[in-house]
Amino acid sequence: MTKRIPLAELKLICPDPEPAELFTDPGEAVAMLKARYAAATGFLREKFADVMSGVEPEGHYRAYYPSVAITTNSYATVDSRLSFGHVAEPGDYETTITRPDFFEGYLTQQIGLILQNHGVPVRIGTSDTPIPLHFAMTEDTHVEGSIEDVLHRPLRDIFDVPDLNTTNDQIVNGIAAPTPDFPRPLAPFTAQRIDYSLARLAHYTSTSPSWFQNHVMFTNYQFYMDEFVAFAKASLADPNSGYKAFVGPGNVVTTHDGTKGEPAGRTPQMPTYHLVRENHSGISMVNIGVGPSNAKTITDHVAVLRPHAWIMLGHCAGLRNSQSLGDYVLAHAYMREDHVLDDDLPLWVPIPALAEVQVALEEAVAQVTGLEGYGLKKIMRTGTVATIDNRNWELRDQSGPVQRLSQARAIALDMESATIAANGFRFRVPYGTLLCVSDKPLHGELKLPGMATSFYKRQVAQHLEIGVRALESLRDMPLEKLHSRKLRSFDETAFL
Repeated sequence: MTKRIPLAELKLICPDPEPAELFTDPGEAVAMLKARYAAATGFLREKFADVMSGVEPEGHYRAYYPSVAITTNSYATVDSRLSFGHVAEPGDYETTITRPDFFEGYLTQQIGLILQNHGVPVRIGTSDTPIPLHFAMTEDTHVEGSIEDVLHRPLRDIFDVPDLNTTNDQIVNGIAAPTPDFPRPLAPFTAQRIDYSLARLAHYTSTSPSWFQNHVMFTNYQFYMDEFVAFAKASLADPNSGYKAFVGPGNVVTTHDGTKGEPAGRTPQMPTYHLVRENHSGISMVNIGVGPSNAKTITDHVAVLRPHAWIMLGHCAGLRNSQSLGDYVLAHAYMREDHVLDDDLPLWVPIPALAEVQVALEEAVAQVTGLEGYGLKKIMRTGTVATIDNRNWELRDQSGPVQRLSQARAIALDMESATIAANGFRFRVPYGTLLCVSDKPLHGELKLPGMATSFYKRQVAQHLEIGVRALESLRDMPLEKLHSRKLRSFDETAFL
């Protein structure tokens, strides 16, 4: 038996280093990122396979994320209407990169804009951030038994593991203080932060992150998911719809040619379906369940995909006597009593309504219902939506909550919308909310079983169609218009 090397004597074993290279073509730059990433992760997978087959480790195996960097010595003169694609001032900027195969379109676009706006080459190199072994494995990797039983020592002795000390949201939260010794961030998320979320998305949704589309709907009811499935199947049957596949939990893929794959062996925590279109321009829908914690959890992870818009479709409590069950509520402002984002986004930060999303939702309501202008007010009201973290708020003393809701001019209350909007603001993802009044607890109108069944049959299909039409409208909007400057702060990253 080969003698095991003591931990103190383990040497660091890495792939042969490669010098950084300069590129003025975005396609060539991304091709180099793909090559470097494939070599680094391939090295780790090869060494892991050797160790698991019984080969005694020669040392600690390590590979590093590739990086993109630029150095600019002048202020760029760019179109002031653009909210991304340029840096604010001269200096060194860098970001680590993961999964360049998956993010190829995004990276090509963002690097291309930097080349166009600054006229300096991008530098593709190797960062000093190790790739955790977990994130180097392919999505279909399955390891039987305990790794420690094979190694007879902790995994972290032989390979790098995820480091939560450096996996955080300091950049997007605007608290990453620049230092003269390090480049400033070029992108809102680091590679390890992205890898962490890609793994969580697969876990929560039972679908590969690669199936997520650029337009996302969140809901808190399975009724909406059922209606989305029906809509997706009808869309696939229509050769003019532009949709080419429908993907469900377990990565079951349905196309014009049939269905491949087996449903997930377990019901995922957040069932997700993807109506796929070219260039990820389709629609993904997620049932987040109930509560602001779930809403924050899933949007924390979807954000790293850099979607172009997300909206909330769900039910709410109508707070005005003039509202009727089935009326729509278009959120123009949010009253945040969810508390899950208090540490990341202080309550004094306003969450503005985004005109592009608001118009798309209102026009979709008009198209689907056949009402417009003043007539639309019969079934839809705009105003403040309050989000609370206590589902049974009605059972508490009413004086406090009701007084606050009245002072805020709130027209509806739910448990997810403000969280999703606030995280959209935090992550620079265009957001919006269209809710449907399903009860009026302040006025004694609660859904009885029979009423609920009738209500859902009548309203959910229409509500879902409105959401789909709104996202399809946003899909056709130029990105520079959709990604509003309202979402960008004083010193933003160049990457969207």
